[in-house]
Parts: sequence; structure tokens; C-alpha cells
Amino acid sequence: MTEMPERPIDPTTTDAAAPTSADSANAAATSAGTSDAAAPTTADQAGPAGEPLVSPEVVRLALRRVKDPELNLNIIDLGLVYDIRVDGANVTVDMSLTSPGCPSGPEIMGEAEQRVREIPEVDEVTMNLVWSPMWSPERIEPRVRAYLGF
Repeated sequence: MTEMPERPIDPTTTDAAAPTSADSANAAATSAGTSDAAAPTTADQAGPAGEPLVSPEVVRLALRRVKDPELNLNIIDLGLVYDIRVDGANVTVDMSLTSPGCPSGPEIMGEAEQRVREIPEVDEVTMNLVWSPMWSPERIEPRVRAYLGF
């Protein structure tokens, strides 16, 4: 088992308080149970006044693991996630579906909520299904859109 050295967090500087991509990847891997590194605890990643650190980037990484079963593409690259808000340990996600009649809608929404709840520092999750603006293929990540031939 490989131990990752802990990076000290200085809440007075912007750079140190923001997780690096390695931190985010470790958090996402840990939440998925795929990392050999010890899972960070809330105390390990506490900010000022002992508040846990959860960032939109960590939530976004967790949501990348959720795929639309019909398209086999993740909901981030598809542009289905419109907004991620973090307030302490509470996360709110605004997302849409490819259409109001999407037969996979409940499955996608349920898995998205589950993935966010798996992040150790998250206490409450609110998933909002929004239809404004309506989803369109223009919301797909440009590299994925090119791959699909759009």
C-alpha cells in the first residue's frame, strides 16, 4: 500500500486551500473505493473552524463516473450538469436530462446522487432536475462532440 504524503493546508492562502488535481483524483478514487491510499478523513481535510473541505471540482470528478446508459457517455461530458454549489458539507447539483421523456432519467439522477453522497466530506445532497435552459447537443464537451461527429 502506497501512502501519499499529506499536504498542509494554509487557509490564509488561496492556492493551499484549493485541492490540487491530484487531491481531487485521490478523493474521487477514494470515494469509489479504488485507491490504495488511506482515505482522508474530515479532520485531515478541515478548513477554518474545522469545516470539511468539499469543492465543486471533487463533486464534478465523482459525477464523471455517472453515464447515460443509452449513450455510454458521462453526464459531465454530455453537459447535463448545469451547476454545482457547495455550502460547507452540503452539495446542491442542478442538472438536466437529454429530454423530458428520457427513460433513463430516474436511473441517471439516482446514480448521480449516490456518487455525490459517497464523497466522505459530504453530509447533505440536493439534486435539482432543471429544464431551463433545455439541453441540446451544443452543451456536449467540444472534444466529445467532435468524436460523435456533431
